[in-house]
Amino acid sequence: MGPTPEEVSDILSRALGGPVRNLRRLSGGASRITSSFELVAGDGTVSRLIVQQDRGDGAGQGGRAGTEAALLRAARAAGVPVPGVVASSDAAGLRAGWLVVEWLDGETIPRKILRDPEWAGARTALTAQCGMALAAIHSIDPHTIGGLPPRDPLGDPLPLLDGLGEVRPALELGVRWLDANRPPPGRWVTVHGDFRNGNLLVGPDGLRAVLDWELAHAGDPAEDIGWLCARAWRFGGPDPVGGFGKLPVLLEAYMADGGGAIGPERVAWWQVYATVKWAVICALQASAHLRGTTRSVELAAIGRRICESEWDLFVALGVVPPGPHTTPSAAGTPSATHASPTGAVAPASVVAPFGRPTAAELVEAVGEYLDGGRAGAGGDGPGARFEERVASNVLHTVARELELGPELSAAHARRLAGLGFENDRDLAAAIRSGDLGGAWHEVAVALAASARDQLLVANPSYLEGPGPSAEEDLGLGEEFG
Repeated sequence: MGPTPEEVSDILSRALGGPVRNLRRLSGGASRITSSFELVAGDGTVSRLIVQQDRGDGAGQGGRAGTEAALLRAARAAGVPVPGVVASSDAAGLRAGWLVVEWLDGETIPRKILRDPEWAGARTALTAQCGMALAAIHSIDPHTIGGLPPRDPLGDPLPLLDGLGEVRPALELGVRWLDANRPPPGRWVTVHGDFRNGNLLVGPDGLRAVLDWELAHAGDPAEDIGWLCARAWRFGGPDPVGGFGKLPVLLEAYMADGGGAIGPERVAWWQVYATVKWAVICALQASAHLRGTTRSVELAAIGRRICESEWDLFVALGVVPPGPHTTPSAAGTPSATHASPTGAVAPASVVAPFGRPTAAELVEAVGEYLDGGRAGAGGDGPGARFEERVASNVLHTVARELELGPELSAAHARRLAGLGFENDRDLAAAIRSGDLGGAWHEVAVALAASARDQLLVANPSYLEGPGPSAEEDLGLGEEFG
């Protein structure tokens, strides 16, 4: 458990040298708690500020908060709209993993930005403004910021899954495709790492600030563009750039502001990478709940969102066409067979293909949320309302699994048997080793059917929304082997 609101106010008051009042948790990401508060100076002047707290105790994360503070200062100097830094973990009395920045007026809720009439003007300007902001971010020399070491993006997904004990054949196949179709290396720049709708503060005139820099690193500039264009960050919007814009407009603004030329085919590869990466992040966040690091119904629910990215992967690769897929069927039961390698069977408590959190673990998370007095205790603020919706959605997921789970689990077992495998672990091992012969497409079709069935339980409405547009359909490209 983290500090109580009273303890947070006391810590901030000591670190910032003045009374703190009206601390209010805002809706935010699963990795951080974001709250607004007022700081009263000695002369009575009141400043409205934002504090971001890493979940957990923040141990070992103080350096990362310092890196983020340095990034924000460098970004402002480069012309990126960002909030000013007030204090980071290096301030006396401020906890590790905490960052205090100035308050800026605006909206961050994607569905409001994408749909409400008051943001129509912002939507018109936002795509080009994002291109200009990204060009400015990528102008920051990563060698001038401590804590931004170079890394191979494909070095992350599979080791992270292994460390979590997660078995996801679809993600194994996605990494295999990425490795087989990898574009030549690009420039090495400062990458925001989470530049997307939801981390953009928007006013009536468009972009006001780029928020949440905790995932910044050194890398390829197309990574930020592919991340912004991933379906996960369109929130139901029809257009590839954050749900609000067209890719050519973004790329033209980016190049005109000094970012250089980036081709759409390069962005397409990074969109697939973003899809796989977001799925792994969902697994990481769910593991924080499952391992007891941070018990949270929101984190538990995120574990069931992995299948959204898996479905997006197969749509992007052309395995299934875009469009509604809301009815269970026998599609995806292949005729190809393959010798099953030896491997451990998933624990009996994990129901294939749904994985963890199991239905029982989801119910337990909702029970903890209710027993802890969280329901209704946060008033009517956006953070409290969001958690209430999450808890409700989790219970609906469990109800759908009770109704559909036996049939869908049996269909998954038939698909595995048709491929010659007993369980997901054996299939994942064969994909990683490249030991599938000519059955790559059959495996992809079967795994796409599995992702669809998981969505029928976790989030059926996701299957109704628009998938990638025709120009984003990559096809299977080169062979996986």
